[in-house]
Amino acid sequence: MSKRNQAVDHSLHTPAISRRHLLLGAGSLAVLGVSGCSQTFELPDMSVDTMSTGSIRPQISVDKSVTVPDVMYAAVQEGPYSLPAIPYQKVPAQFRRQIVVDPTGEQPGTIVVRLQERFLYLVQPGGDAIRYGVGIGKAGFLWSGRANIQYKKEWPRWTPPREMIQRKPELVKFENGMEPGPQNPLGARALYIYKDGVDTGYRIHGSPEWWSIGQSMSSGCVRLINQDIIDLYSRVPGKATVVVG
Repeated sequence: MSKRNQAVDHSLHTPAISRRHLLLGAGSLAVLGVSGCSQTFELPDMSVDTMSTGSIRPQISVDKSVTVPDVMYAAVQEGPYSLPAIPYQKVPAQFRRQIVVDPTGEQPGTIVVRLQERFLYLVQPGGDAIRYGVGIGKAGFLWSGRANIQYKKEWPRWTPPREMIQRKPELVKFENGMEPGPQNPLGARALYIYKDGVDTGYRIHGSPEWWSIGQSMSSGCVRLINQDIIDLYSRVPGKATVVVG
């Protein structure tokens, strides 16, 4: 046998590295590195975080609506409604919209809210997920379970439940509903959560209180920055499954 025939092509025996393995590796590096939702207008003292979203982990997508903060959180004009630009430098970097390796194992199109993490994941095909920072309910107001988005609304009307009016009598003026608008507690969009065909009273919705993202201060609903709920709303399929826990 000639030396030429004895030569071994080692490239034929090199294990193929799949996109999934690459994504999981990137994720590991990153780790190492109720309709009664109401407003609270106290702005906490927050130090400015100048870290860009892109510096958290290698980005999987080049979609500017998910990867460029200046685009994601720009001012919005929809008909008569105006939303100001979000000072995203003041929002902790982990709570800004971004694409990550899906940690949930759920089917594409599923919404997964992880209460302790303060993250909402929208599962994508191919092993990715779009992650949004959220604010959640205070102790005693949390809901968890598996349900569905029964319907969605743009610029929803907010009606405080009777129990909330009892706790906060000043809200009686809204017993017939508060007009839609940038200061409405439901924000620019709302997703209505039903379980077994029954309204849970909980919503995934926008909020003008961008500084509340990552905190536990609502009356049970899951709140997002208005620009984030607009993005989520546009991507959520009809009757999407919601997993909160």
